[in-house]
Amino acid sequence: MSSNTRATQLHSEAIIFDGHCDTILPMAGKRDFRQRNQQGQVDLPRLQEGGITCQIFAMGVIDPGKRTTNAAAKMLRLFDTFYRELERGEGFVLATCAEDIRQAKANGDVSAFLSIEGGEAIQGQLELLRMYYRLGVRAMGLTWNHPNEIANGVDEEHSPQGLTPFGFEVVNEMNRLGMIVDVSHLNEASFWDVAQNCSAPFIASHSNAYTLCPHRRNLKDEQLQALADKGGVVGVVFVPPFMDPKGKASLGRLIDHMDHIAGLCGVEHVGIGSDFDGFTAAPDSGEVIPDASSFGRLTEGMLARGYKDEEVKSILGGNFLRVVEKVAG
Repeated sequence: MSSNTRATQLHSEAIIFDGHCDTILPMAGKRDFRQRNQQGQVDLPRLQEGGITCQIFAMGVIDPGKRTTNAAAKMLRLFDTFYRELERGEGFVLATCAEDIRQAKANGDVSAFLSIEGGEAIQGQLELLRMYYRLGVRAMGLTWNHPNEIANGVDEEHSPQGLTPFGFEVVNEMNRLGMIVDVSHLNEASFWDVAQNCSAPFIASHSNAYTLCPHRRNLKDEQLQALADKGGVVGVVFVPPFMDPKGKASLGRLIDHMDHIAGLCGVEHVGIGSDFDGFTAAPDSGEVIPDASSFGRLTEGMLARGYKDEEVKSILGGNFLRVVEKVAG
């Protein structure tokens, strides 16, 4: 079997799980999700071409540089966008548990796993967290860079202040409900508060290894190990400045981050978190994967690097699926 044939077969067999995209925002801005678009990085045809089984769609309502207002009303508009898209036809389904994702694979569907990016959305109220859970949300990033009612983000990277008293309540309630805690965007103090108090596996949906690229959004080795000790997963991210200090991305450099995390913590703690539709790469940055249709390049690259078939399947989606099953059912 040729290496390309092996990669194609393995890719088609795998459950492929992308831990983060921001596509619901452009969908709300009238991008037709059912048509292949020239702009952006994610739509249904490109997810299908890339073999994606499950895509985490993050919903964020943060106004960068401004105080977020009317967060719950903005969130409900995003929910409306998403649910109207589900109603348009076949091929795109909501997943709230691991079995939903497996069934989507069996049916040839793309499944959506809903996440909130930035706890501003709950406006300091556990009641709103529970309502979002009832609407299908199964993960939440506690901040988006800025401090909020829950925690400090990486804008306060040197602050000794981590989770607020309310933040500890949020983590406990997420554990009780079966919602995955996402530590991407947290400052280090908040990360350690989560690591020490979260009773379930947690994730960094879209972060890389600080040792290879010392960006504030990446995780240091001791953080990676603590996340692994809880059974979590790091979704390696395609954003060039998070991959290389000079912003020069390459497939090899992305796999270097996989290698580092796998070598430190084990292959079972590595996943993929593209951050598609959350960044625009400079023309000379050497984009690794230009859009969702090109995920097969990852499979080819991992095989070329020497990963075994089962390890590739784990990284492509098996590891995130394990966390979903453990936390959300």
